[in-house]
Amino acid sequence: MDDLRTTLNTLSADDRKEFLRFLQRQRRKEKGRQDVRLCELLWQLRPLGAEALITRLYPDEPNAVAYYALRKRLLRQVTDFLLLKQRTQDPTAAATVRGQLSLAQHLFEAGVPRLAWNTLRKAEKLARYNEQYELLNTVYNLQIEHAHREHAEPIDDIIRRRNLNKPAADEEERAAIAYSLMRQRLQQARAQGRSGASFDQIMQDVLREYDLQEAFARRPSLLFRLLSIARSAMLVRRDFATFEPFVRRCYHLMEKRHGFAPAQRAYQLGLLYMIAHALYRNRRFTESVQYLEQLHGLLAAGTRGHRDEYYPRYIFLLAANYAFLRRNTDGIQLLKDLLRSQALDPRDQLTAQLALGFHYFAEGRFAHTNQALHAIGRSDHWCEARMGVEWLLNKNLGELLTQLEMGHADVAGHRLRALERFVRDRFGAEGGQYRYLLSYLALVRDLIGDPAAAQRPDFAARVGQMPRFLPLEREDLQALSFYAWLKARACGRPYYEVLLELAETPPGRENA
Repeated sequence: MDDLRTTLNTLSADDRKEFLRFLQRQRRKEKGRQDVRLCELLWQLRPLGAEALITRLYPDEPNAVAYYALRKRLLRQVTDFLLLKQRTQDPTAAATVRGQLSLAQHLFEAGVPRLAWNTLRKAEKLARYNEQYELLNTVYNLQIEHAHREHAEPIDDIIRRRNLNKPAADEEERAAIAYSLMRQRLQQARAQGRSGASFDQIMQDVLREYDLQEAFARRPSLLFRLLSIARSAMLVRRDFATFEPFVRRCYHLMEKRHGFAPAQRAYQLGLLYMIAHALYRNRRFTESVQYLEQLHGLLAAGTRGHRDEYYPRYIFLLAANYAFLRRNTDGIQLLKDLLRSQALDPRDQLTAQLALGFHYFAEGRFAHTNQALHAIGRSDHWCEARMGVEWLLNKNLGELLTQLEMGHADVAGHRLRALERFVRDRFGAEGGQYRYLLSYLALVRDLIGDPAAAQRPDFAARVGQMPRFLPLEREDLQALSFYAWLKARACGRPYYEVLLELAETPPGRENA
């Protein structure tokens, strides 16, 4: 296996273009850049062996020594490119402190101790303000290392500050271990068939083992990371009924006892978004909007980095809530404004286009739905690599139903067969965890072949008996929307009205 080729293939299409420009900015040679040529050869679909690569690069006189030196240089350039990209894309205080540490080290080595010490003081102040305790420990260690230099502070003062900071830095180290253990134990519980095991119990055991109970109660950064793990577990189990009161209790205890300093704004935004999303999934739409209003108020007073990260997510969730609060037109306008007014990263762009399609579909504006889905403009393979198989299935099923509503039964039939083939090829003849989707598609096929089938009693009975992994009150709301479309066809009522009724129905009574 060619490790360099594997590393280069992790770059996205956009990153590859950017990396080639990065290489071209290096000093040029008369015969062109060999590193660019090697890069392009390694990106070919068909892997080439070392001998073939050497022949392509040095056709006149094969040179294995030059080839391996070229590989080493290209690997260094990939590393430099990724470090620069990470630094550019990381707006956090941690990235700034790391940069100041690197600058200070360079200035010490260059013999400019006055400027180096000024840089270290700035790094110390920024790390302390933003509660970057591990980095602050690194700052103090570098200060101690250069305490003999001119312009240095008294070493006793540095050691005293370092000792005061050390307990908090140790807490962060123990917390990092605790996070890994929690993930591992949750995975083990699921693998052993105990997915219903209490996350609370796993969490409490690990926190007690590493003496972290109090730390999580007073440090928003640690609490946010802990709840992110809990949320990941709940997403797998779709157990938002358990997660929502848990995260709300943690947030309000933190808010009441310690509050959130301006430097902790990112963690507060993250916690508010978790609560709003969990409330949405629990169909408590009005309460979800209330927490989103708090989040929006913080965004207005926050930094550009906070806005870039959370504003698109705020719009997606607010529009989704509006759809179930009979304000779907407002949700459509929110998404259109977002797509027009802000440059979105690829994931947010895809999310916005798919969401807009669902909102148009609810309005019965199927031509607009088709336009929104077509505007995605990416292959299924590209979309799956960035968004996952669940997102791709939702997109393809949305396209199928849209074509059927537009009267294009032949196109809908072709989409249906392609979707069935994808599920069977990927998950087995019975569909594996997506077997419910095959049952759903079988009912849609009947409608394509005979639209009048929806009016027959046996069709309505099959819709009611359609197998699902989870009760509807715990299902994803997009999955609920697909079921609502089928039920609307069976009872001859508008789709949007049926969807709202299902969302408003008390849990456990959807099929009553």
